[in-house]
Amino acid sequence: MYVTWPRAAIVSLVALVAAGLSLVAQSSTYTILSREGQRPLPYRTQGGQHLVALDDLATAFGLTVREDVAAGGIVVTVPGGGTIVLTPGQPLASAGGRVVSLPVAPVRDGRAWLVPVEFASRAIGPTLGGRIDVRKSSHLVIVGNLRVPEVSVAIDGTGDRARVLIDASPVTPMSITQEGRRLIVRFEADALDLRAPASVSGDLVRAISPSDARQNLIVELGPRAGQVRTIPAPDGAGRSVIEIAAEGVPLTPAEPAQPVEPAEPPTDAPALPDFSAPAGLRTIVIDPGHGGDDAGARGTGGTLEKDVALAIGRRIKASIESRLGIRVLLTREGDQTLTVDQRTSMANNNKADLFVSVHANAAPAPGPAGAEVFSLNREGYGMSSAGTTARLPVFGGGMRTLDVIPWDTAQIPWLPESARLAGLVHAELAGRVPMNPHALETAPFRVLIGANMPAVLVETGFLTNPEQERALASAEFQNAIAQAVVTAIVRYRDGATASATGGGQ
Repeated sequence: MYVTWPRAAIVSLVALVAAGLSLVAQSSTYTILSREGQRPLPYRTQGGQHLVALDDLATAFGLTVREDVAAGGIVVTVPGGGTIVLTPGQPLASAGGRVVSLPVAPVRDGRAWLVPVEFASRAIGPTLGGRIDVRKSSHLVIVGNLRVPEVSVAIDGTGDRARVLIDASPVTPMSITQEGRRLIVRFEADALDLRAPASVSGDLVRAISPSDARQNLIVELGPRAGQVRTIPAPDGAGRSVIEIAAEGVPLTPAEPAQPVEPAEPPTDAPALPDFSAPAGLRTIVIDPGHGGDDAGARGTGGTLEKDVALAIGRRIKASIESRLGIRVLLTREGDQTLTVDQRTSMANNNKADLFVSVHANAAPAPGPAGAEVFSLNREGYGMSSAGTTARLPVFGGGMRTLDVIPWDTAQIPWLPESARLAGLVHAELAGRVPMNPHALETAPFRVLIGANMPAVLVETGFLTNPEQERALASAEFQNAIAQAVVTAIVRYRDGATASATGGGQ
């Protein structure tokens, strides 16, 4: 769904380097991107959270903010008449009559109210009836259905030869042309969320930077650069490679490009499901495990579980949104610390239809390897799924009756559907990545017990296995995991069941 935002909401375009798309971590502003243009959104960091002023959000999105003195709350009215209610001291908001969770409660700073930047995506967007995507790691707030892939650029090689490796997530068609001493990489996108080396200044590659056209990337050749060869990704999408040799040094014979996405299945494999409009799935929550002070497992090469989980979670989100058009929320957009129950609360508060928690495994020895999929084993938790009700006051008078489900019993009614989803994820992973001998199991994971919807946990591989650590850090392997999860979700939506029972030995 594309929403035309009030023209007055996005004003005074700012001339930021890279169209504001490659901000350093110390930046004190986000960049709001929309089809109308872009504008800065100042923020401050408090307790590890990025807080923005409600007044700045009001200017950007045409909101009206007033304090309800009698009720002791803040009422935000959006264009069209929808309302959002905030209560000081509570990390919750009532957005269009639906309760959503926030990382922290609103706080007053003098005469201004500050809210976490996630307020834009979790409350303003749904109330306006559109999409707002907050990317904390790159300080972007993306309004509407803009195509803004995450583009990572790396330089490999030293001496007389170098390679520039370009990956986009989600997979985005690109083309490369040379104009004098510059190579222009053009993406089929509205803008780029760029991760590139901050400083290059080499003899073969002098600089990598965005162009004035915010969907393009510029690679400037260094003073010793001679022969240049581009190896585009298959079908123009995936990893593209630029090979550069010093003057007088020939390039080695070209190797065939390696696709980022897994190879096509054999001819006797069942056809891939139809990625058509969703039927019955409206919201999916993807939970990148760990984060912040909790790094999770660590590989011998230094790869951290929290980083792998976030990278894969972002790829799953991007793929679902681009292929299925389903609303997808990440429990964390960046490197922040969350409790286990905060993750499940987000899924419950947003009435998610599915919950998928993404992790990477570890073992005392380097031998164990392979992906695993878990649904809940309720051992140690309550056995009854009976709930109760509660009546709470609401702003404007009156009472509201809510169904209350005991936390430790929320998943119990969903155990059969969770097992079905786990079986489908297992079956799709098995065709793409190595699997553990015990690849389909149940376990009493706390992050699953409170989920009031089908929920699974995916261990994508073992970081303590050196070969798997290298794979888990690669775009190819991460894309394979993401595509397996997305295909499993489509099969779940279409009522399929797993054809293989997998592990459990």
